[in-house]
Amino acid sequence: MTEKLRATRAQPAEILSDAELAPITAMMSSRLMVLANLLKRGAMLRYKRLTGLSSVEFGLVASLGRRPPMSVVRLAEAVGMDKGQISRALAELVARKLVAKAVNPRDNRETLVSLTKAGLAAHDTIVAGAQERNRALLEQLSPQELEQLLGHIDRLTETAAAMLAAEREI
Repeated sequence: MTEKLRATRAQPAEILSDAELAPITAMMSSRLMVLANLLKRGAMLRYKRLTGLSSVEFGLVASLGRRPPMSVVRLAEAVGMDKGQISRALAELVARKLVAKAVNPRDNRETLVSLTKAGLAAHDTIVAGAQERNRALLEQLSPQELEQLLGHIDRLTETAAAMLAAEREI
C-alpha cells in the first residue's frame, strides 16, 4: 500500500478534499444524503433506546402525533409506505397498547388509528429527543448562519421539487 493511500484511508471522510473524493460523493446531494442518513441512524438508535420502537414503528408514532384519528391509508401515505408494509408494525403497536384502532363511524369499511395515552407518552419522548438533537446539531451556528442555512435548504428543496416534477413529465 502506498504511503499516500495509507494516509488517505487514515483520515476521516470529512477532512478529505473534493479532489480526493469520488466525483459522486463530492456532489451536494450526496453530502446531504450522508448527513441525513447519519442523523436518521442516530435518531433511530436513540428512539429505540428510549421507547423500544423500531424505525417503522417510530415513523408511525411520529406521524400519528397529537392529531385526530386518521385512516390507515392516510397514515401509509404520510410515512411513504403502502398499507401492507405498515400493517405488521401497526399490529405490534396495537398489541403494545400504543395505538388504538376503530371503525370509522362515517364509513365502516375504513379503519382509523390514533395514539393511546401510552402512545402519546412515546410520541412526547420522541419530540423531546428530537428537540435536544436539533439543539446539539445547530448550537455551533450563529443565528445569522442558521438563518442562511435554512434559506439555502428551502431554495434547494424548491429546486429539487421542480427537478422531480420535470423528471416525472419525461
